[in-house]
Amino acid sequence: MVDKKALKKQYKQTLPVMGVYIIKNNINGKIFLGSSLNLKGKENSFRFQLKSGTHMNSQLQNDYNIYGDSSFIFEIIDTLEPKDDPFYNYKDDLKVFEEMWIEKLSPFDEKGYNKRK
Repeated sequence: MVDKKALKKQYKQTLPVMGVYIIKNNINGKIFLGSSLNLKGKENSFRFQLKSGTHMNSQLQNDYNIYGDSSFIFEIIDTLEPKDDPFYNYKDDLKVFEEMWIEKLSPFDEKGYNKRK
């Protein structure tokens, strides 16, 4: 017999996959780079925003409107390993990861959709 309470507790304690992602336009090769504490949730959010025409990045939204959903892929390029401390704050680690990948890939201007700070 399956212990539903134990399974529910285990599910709630399981952290979602965290890390750095890119959204890649397969037509022109441009990328949008970001990080998230919940990569699956972020992918769902981006797809919803792009399909509904409400994405915050107007260049990415415009290209999505022109080329369509099938021309874009969501890729996870780096992940964070969960710590033993259940109260650990991953935001700083994600910021460092994201900055490292931005420096490496330079997703600006003709190469990407990110805006320079």
